[in-house]
Amino acid sequence: MSSGGRERDFMDFGGISGFDDFGAGQADAPALLGRERELSRIARLIDAADGDGPRVLVLTGEPGAGKSALVDRAAAQAAGRGRRVLRVRGCEGEQDLGFAGVDQLLRPALGGVDRLPAHQRVALRQALGVEPADGAAAPDPLTIRAAVLALLLDAAAQQPLLIAVDDAQWLDVCSLDVLAFAARRLDGQPVVLLLAAREAAVPARFDRDFPHLTAGPLDRAAAGRLLDAQPQPPKGRIRSRILAQAAGNPLALIELTRAFARDPGNAPAAADAPPMTDRDLGAADALPLTARLENLFAADLPALPAATRRALLLAAAAGTARLSDVPDIGDPEIWAPAEQAGLVRVEGGQVRLRHPLVRSAVQQAATFAERRAAHLTLAAALAHEPDRRAWHLAAAALGPDAEIADALAESARRFRHRGGHAAAATALERAADLTPDPDERARRLLAAAESAMYAGHPQWVGEIAGRVTTLTDDPQLLAEASLRAGWSLAVTLRHDDALAFLIPAAEAMARPAPALALSVLATAATPAYNSGDPRHRHDIQRIDGLVAPQPDGTDRVWTQAATHPFTDRPQLLKHLTAAVDTLPDDSERTLPGLVTLGGAAWILDETEQAVRLLGRARDHLRSAATAGANCTVAQALALAHFESGSWDAAQTAAEEAFWMATEAGADNVAVGSPILQATLLAARGDHSGARALVADAVHGRDLRTSRSLYVRRRHALALAATAEGDHETAYGQLRATFTDEARPAPVHYHASLYHLADLAAAAVRAGRTDDARAVLDAVQRTLERPRSARLAALVHRASALLSEPEDAEPHFRAATEDPATARWPFELALARLDFAEWLRRRRRTAEARPHLTAAHDTFVRLDARPWTERAAAELRAAGVSLTPVDAGADAVVADLTPQELQIARLAAEGLTNRDIGARLYLSPRTVGYHLHKIFPKLGVTGRAQLRDALSGLPDPD
Repeated sequence: MSSGGRERDFMDFGGISGFDDFGAGQADAPALLGRERELSRIARLIDAADGDGPRVLVLTGEPGAGKSALVDRAAAQAAGRGRRVLRVRGCEGEQDLGFAGVDQLLRPALGGVDRLPAHQRVALRQALGVEPADGAAAPDPLTIRAAVLALLLDAAAQQPLLIAVDDAQWLDVCSLDVLAFAARRLDGQPVVLLLAAREAAVPARFDRDFPHLTAGPLDRAAAGRLLDAQPQPPKGRIRSRILAQAAGNPLALIELTRAFARDPGNAPAAADAPPMTDRDLGAADALPLTARLENLFAADLPALPAATRRALLLAAAAGTARLSDVPDIGDPEIWAPAEQAGLVRVEGGQVRLRHPLVRSAVQQAATFAERRAAHLTLAAALAHEPDRRAWHLAAAALGPDAEIADALAESARRFRHRGGHAAAATALERAADLTPDPDERARRLLAAAESAMYAGHPQWVGEIAGRVTTLTDDPQLLAEASLRAGWSLAVTLRHDDALAFLIPAAEAMARPAPALALSVLATAATPAYNSGDPRHRHDIQRIDGLVAPQPDGTDRVWTQAATHPFTDRPQLLKHLTAAVDTLPDDSERTLPGLVTLGGAAWILDETEQAVRLLGRARDHLRSAATAGANCTVAQALALAHFESGSWDAAQTAAEEAFWMATEAGADNVAVGSPILQATLLAARGDHSGARALVADAVHGRDLRTSRSLYVRRRHALALAATAEGDHETAYGQLRATFTDEARPAPVHYHASLYHLADLAAAAVRAGRTDDARAVLDAVQRTLERPRSARLAALVHRASALLSEPEDAEPHFRAATEDPATARWPFELALARLDFAEWLRRRRRTAEARPHLTAAHDTFVRLDARPWTERAAAELRAAGVSLTPVDAGADAVVADLTPQELQIARLAAEGLTNRDIGARLYLSPRTVGYHLHKIFPKLGVTGRAQLRDALSGLPDPD
């Protein structure tokens, strides 16, 4: 079987089962994850069979990219839409058989041969071996090609036709000539041609003259979703290793996942890892390859000379691309056989492996003795680089070795100081393996868990923490292990399980180790907030009372803000300010302070402060390539951006949070981030898209034990209903954020309260004011004072809408005239719009106009289209004529996602793909993939044109 056939097999996951019945099951076919752009372009090709547009599309991609699945899906879609489909798949074994591809393609249509002119009929029959030549001269090639074209057009005259060609790199030359001849003559005909080939082997006849579509690597979010769709999704660090090694290749993602599921014990330990640096997480542990992947990525490896294989092993073990890091090579020509086999590229002082899986194949093909010898050779050559030398010595170690363990621990200290938390965690975990003393091993594992936590790998943290309990009986070390285990669950939806680790540990340490107890309580505050269950907040408050008071109260800011945000607000703000002012400068202690204080500022409605603190935390995490950022930080920052009116920044942060969460297994963020993105879609008028995104995010999830997400989901759906003008549904969604009791209470003690004003607005339009007034009155009786300017304005807006007409105006003025409310522009604009409508109904049009104008300007800036239209209608009713907004610059980028726009801006500034990747925490390859999509959307062909294409756009917020 050709490797093209192997590539097709895996795509039964995202394509269709069967080969001939193209229409069957298409409506229920599972989505091809991450291939929306490719599917959209292919759909336009299919449309062109009886419409306008290019009639030929060349689909390229590396082995395993899913080209065959896309061809299968194209065939199924075409058949489902009434097109006829003719298919051909190249085969290595038939590459030297003339017209073998044409024979395969035309077999279903040979009934039309008899309708061809005699000379074409004879030529085609002879070419296909159906009719003997009987000594006559060979058929003229032009006649054969014309005959095939005529036969295809005859078939298309009865039914529009899709010609689907797969693995074109293995088609015989004669068939390629025929297809190229036909492809150039399809304009105006009801025929389209989709031809798929490997990107490095596109047939010469199709490499320039026709439109190309590249199936690039999946982005991180799509790759994570593909892993989650497997029967046994990988978790913890193995998930990160699979994602890194597969580099977005769908077949590799699936094969590595299945291989690990079949034999989890076969994954290499850290001892087999290449040397790590704080900027080189890409040199991750090499996972064993399946036979399919070996055949795709390293089939030629066994045939290489022994010296070349040794050089490749040294390069793979070195983990870098610098030739100078590969010692003892001798003649540079030693690389030539590997270059000819397409395994490496040597130029500019660098040796680049074609794909991370080549590194894995090279290591897998070597014996342990060969790998150990390579590491010792590299260690001897790296005496001047203690970090990398320690890694190679550790990889060559045959058992516990205190000296090597100490060297790795010292490397970890340097990594952490530079912000390289993932590298530090890996070094400490390996150091623990080599540490003879059990208690010291436990301490190093706990330090590894802490670094893994800051790197944003919760499953890995849980795995490391679980090892500690088998090594020590020390109560404090066990409490620290419970702290890390609880944190690893706190970012999931398993809030009760997280608190089952954290609450007992905090109580046990309340008196003997108060600082540790406060740290555990601070961690417990997160799942307690997300859960919203009052029992958990009561437990935290009770244990907090057991801990001796601290001098300034700053150690309790996050815990108290998260569990009792409305209690003694002035004192909380005082402690928050003091804690921010005394943040330490050293990187190891700054990061946790930025995260917890940023979260506290967000809960306390110090939104601008939250954006600053969380933005610093994100930048701190991004400063080291291995840190990976933290999905919880990105999500909190996205929420703060949304509330502060920086909606594009919120979208970008939410997207970033989502792909990190899918990689890390952080369910709370993996659900919460799409809910926020749905909220943005709804606010901008895409109500159907918002509902679909919410449905996808919560599918199979029970949010009853995660009340914060439950409330946010209800709000997103309510906003979608409001955007559609369905106020009854909007009211029902918002009403569900409060209990259905005689005295209604918030479903979530914090999140529900921020939807009071929207609840009141929906109630007015749905005729449910009495019920909404009962909710507001109940909340007013229990809500403590003083309130934040934001919450006070929201309560005043709700009161104004639900008051008797003669009592409304003071509340409207309180909701709109406090200068502090400008920090939440969307909420302020809604209040101004409501007030203006109230004024206009009372014939106070002159007073209404300034409010309407200010609200309209805000909605336009935010692109909140439903509210822009409503404000515009009110302005016209108030006698104000509006000038149509110049959409020229905006139209240029209308099709770009926020991330694509960000990449385009940076590229226009002259940054390289590597520079952009470092700034946005993307691989250079992924940046290149995005630019490949950006150029046609902007109508440009290169980077040099980006500056002009983006000119006239406002600066990003």
